[in-house]
Amino acid sequence: MAEAYPWQDSLWQQLAGRKQHAHAYLLHGPAGIGKRALAERLMARLLCQRPSAQDACGECKSCLLLKAGSHPDNYILEPEEADKAIKVDQVRDLVSFVVQTAQMGGRKVILIEPAESMNINAANALLKSLEEPSGDTVLLLVSHQTSRLLPTIKSRCVQQACPLPSEAMSLAWLAKALPDCSEEERIELLTLAAGSPLAAVNLQAQGVREQRALVVDGVKKLLKQQQSPTQLAEGWNAIPLLLLFDWFCDWSSLILRYQLTQDEEGLGLTDMRKVIQYLAQKAGQDKVLNIQDWILAQRQKVISKANLNRVLLLEALLVQWAGLPTQR
Repeated sequence: MAEAYPWQDSLWQQLAGRKQHAHAYLLHGPAGIGKRALAERLMARLLCQRPSAQDACGECKSCLLLKAGSHPDNYILEPEEADKAIKVDQVRDLVSFVVQTAQMGGRKVILIEPAESMNINAANALLKSLEEPSGDTVLLLVSHQTSRLLPTIKSRCVQQACPLPSEAMSLAWLAKALPDCSEEERIELLTLAAGSPLAAVNLQAQGVREQRALVVDGVKKLLKQQQSPTQLAEGWNAIPLLLLFDWFCDWSSLILRYQLTQDEEGLGLTDMRKVIQYLAQKAGQDKVLNIQDWILAQRQKVISKANLNRVLLLEALLVQWAGLPTQR
């Protein structure tokens, strides 16, 4: 049974309570809030032969087959390799599944995740099935970035925003999910995960707090000229590039915000507050805006999986960062 998250309760009541189901749903929202689990829960209920008012029964033939991963009327479409595109051939296989008759005599349910990873040819190949799925077929598309979906895909689905939990609800859930972390550590993880509790658990598993401590220490040494950009770029080899660009992007925003507001409450996590304040006082605003533009452009290349020379890219970032203070 897919996990049920407390922040999804009212949305679930709404979805489970529908007498008639749409032929396609687009469940969207930030990564790390449980959209996949919600889609799997709905999939189980739609396929169940004896669903209760709340959930799939978990015991009928259909539920048992789904649990075993061998339900003939269920299809899951995802990238063949993590972070790669869903290809047109994969969608063609799906389309041939859509036109078949349901073997169990009920619905066919398809889950596509993440929907935005379909390349343009794959997305176009899906359009006809989205428009007129044969028989009683329900497609569940899960998306973390709807801006990357074709408008024609979005317009053929019932779009359903999935809720981001409140900080209090996230922290209560994280207290059970990460009992060995202190409250302060859980707050830090949730902040680093932009408020997504499942992403916070993943970050903890990746050792993100240790990685961040290494980077923060390196940035301080860089500004004191105790370490060179080259040494740091090589020393950060194990840290995901996107994570590094996310942090530097965040820090440049915090510097700008402090330059404009002088608000000490808005300096972000405690580990970098003094550095942010120092750079805000020493760096010209045009310099900060320029580096932020550059970071955003490079971050986009990282997201689109451009073929980048990691060490050279980090060196270029750190040379600019070290040049931010105009007065030593």
